[in-house]
Amino acid sequence: MVSPVYLYDLAGLAGAAAAIRAALPAGVELLYAMKANPDPGILRTLAPYVHGFEAASGGELRHLAEVLPGTAPAALGGPGKTDPELAAGLAAGVRRFHVESPTELCRLGLLAQARGVVADVLLRVNLPVPVDGAVLVMGGRATPFGMSPEQARECARLDLPGVRVRGVHAHLGSGLSAPAAAGVARAVVDWAVAELDAHEVNVGGGMAVDYTDPETRFDWVGYGAALDELLSAYPDRTLRIEPGRAMTVYCGHYLTEVLDVKEAGGEWFVVVAGGTHHLRTPAAKQHSQPFTVLPRPDWAYPFARPVTGSGPVTIVGQLCTPKDVLARVSSADLIGGPGRIAVGDTIAFGMAGAYAWNISHRDFLMHDPPEFRTGRLTDPSTDLYR
Repeated sequence: MVSPVYLYDLAGLAGAAAAIRAALPAGVELLYAMKANPDPGILRTLAPYVHGFEAASGGELRHLAEVLPGTAPAALGGPGKTDPELAAGLAAGVRRFHVESPTELCRLGLLAQARGVVADVLLRVNLPVPVDGAVLVMGGRATPFGMSPEQARECARLDLPGVRVRGVHAHLGSGLSAPAAAGVARAVVDWAVAELDAHEVNVGGGMAVDYTDPETRFDWVGYGAALDELLSAYPDRTLRIEPGRAMTVYCGHYLTEVLDVKEAGGEWFVVVAGGTHHLRTPAAKQHSQPFTVLPRPDWAYPFARPVTGSGPVTIVGQLCTPKDVLARVSSADLIGGPGRIAVGDTIAFGMAGAYAWNISHRDFLMHDPPEFRTGRLTDPSTDLYR
């Protein structure tokens, strides 16, 4: 038996990041939201292609300092920042604080005053902008994120020692197509300039990722062209975007061995090493994780090798819960294999480069953690059985 493996294609990630950067106009700053995947190799790979990193906790601030010493965080965001986290951001030289409320703004001002510095701030605003088609709505209606437009106007008028309001941050939804994301960006910038005369606007991330069709990608070229038009309308402003999942999701695979195959009530169950305590994405998003079957030709046991037959197939992990489901498919839809799954085969779950290991409930049942390797799925060096 082998341990499950996370395999990160860092060369592929570098190529994708370079293509994203090339698709964006020169006036747009590209930040990476670390929360999507803070793996050290991923951060180091992205560093040459992004204008900085957005951290969302004191832990992410410490992690960035350890992985990329001397790199000041481009932004510190997230709700519920504690005083120690704000102080850590000041000490780390955070370039922009994304402030979520008037109370947080006042607390930050006091901490900055005590340190003898001025904190540059973007006010996170929950604007009443439609986010049609969003998979996850973060704004445009009552949510715990950001402040109301009225509160933002009041904060912008305050003359607080220790803080300097530079502009607006607004992340209103995730799972947006390029035209939808461009429309949201236009609405946010229009409001920020008209209402606050904002010189800097961060329109967040939320670029669509389609787990049902891994070949469908966000139209970065079209999005970049739309942002170029927006910059032409506001030539003296700084525009930032802050993707996470859309940058790294495609660079990762989660590889695991099939431990058992069994039939129950006309359905087939494939039990693999690991499970949703390693790869929480399918449980969190309530979807089937896309996968490829890598058949294993040899069979060491002196009895018949169990294989799936016709009918529904559910791939599950080792946890003592019926919710430990990684994928559900029909036997006719098995991808990349001979139309079946056998004990000993490898299942390579794709699109595991974001919100996967780092959001998993890894200590449940205290199974061993997965291994981490770098390479392409097709490289011989990535063989689970070496």
